[in-house]
Amino acid sequence: MSAAAGGTASAWGDAGLVSGEAVGLDVRAARIGSRVLALLIDVLLQLVFALVLAVIAALTLAALPYGMVDAALEGALFTLGVVLLLVGYPVGFERLNDGRTPGKAAVGLRVVSLDGAPVGLRQSLTRALVGVAVEWPGLVLPLLSWVAGTTVMLTDPRGRRLGDLVAGTLVVHARTAARWRPVPAPVPVLVNWAGTLDLSRLGPDLALAVRQYLTRGHQFAEPARSDLARQLWREVSALITPAPPPGLPEPVYLAAVLYERHRRARHRLAGERGLTAALWPQLDSPTADPLPVPAPPAIRAPTPVEAAPGRPRPPVGVRPSAPGRQGGADRDGGH
Repeated sequence: MSAAAGGTASAWGDAGLVSGEAVGLDVRAARIGSRVLALLIDVLLQLVFALVLAVIAALTLAALPYGMVDAALEGALFTLGVVLLLVGYPVGFERLNDGRTPGKAAVGLRVVSLDGAPVGLRQSLTRALVGVAVEWPGLVLPLLSWVAGTTVMLTDPRGRRLGDLVAGTLVVHARTAARWRPVPAPVPVLVNWAGTLDLSRLGPDLALAVRQYLTRGHQFAEPARSDLARQLWREVSALITPAPPPGLPEPVYLAAVLYERHRRARHRLAGERGLTAALWPQLDSPTADPLPVPAPPAIRAPTPVEAAPGRPRPPVGVRPSAPGRQGGADRDGGH
């Protein structure tokens, strides 16, 4: 992968997720800032739920007969409420809301497995238990565990916390940062030149970097935008021939090269589809049966001669041949 491609991928697809087809996904890993904001929203909601549970518990205890309420019952209810808020809240929402608590959904985050699959029950439970023990609220050595958890998130390349490392999960941005713009068409003066290009050495990694620049370059400020365009054009121009007409900006050349590459890919795909339709028309017709099933042979009722006793019957569905004349005299007309 080229330097430019690697730099762009690290900026926009730093989650390192790969699909089942071995294609890298352009997904960003969530960092400490967005995750802390999601945590604050969840903590506020947990406080609201705690108030509701406290009111329900108080009304329930007040309705019980005198003498049934003691310190042990109150302690059990308190422990149950803490477990529901600190463990049941994240596990329940992550399982029922596609890996998102209300705080993560508000910020646009989602918990996934390291292979990009939806988070499982065991993983959610592990994340919650580790978080309660050593991160938030950190029941085991609160101050020391907070420092350790923050250090892990700041030093991990994908911003994972201790619970993510233990459970094998990752928090990613569920919403893209910006909508991709279409690739601009080449200027008329470069159309003939683009049609003569040799693009056999232009690999997919560098082409992806060029596409990302053309569709997202407006988000960069100068001089970073111009520097990145010059770097990409140096790499692209070293792999293509012939040289372009002089006097135009680098983004214009990049747009012409990428547009021509896409045009040839579409033309090649259309040719492959046409060949497939010619060799196997059923694939091109959604209503036609791909594999026609032949009709079963008709079953003919036996004639009286065939059904006579002692006479062998032909197989079912096979018409007996007509009886021929016997002997050479018959074949010669009886002469």
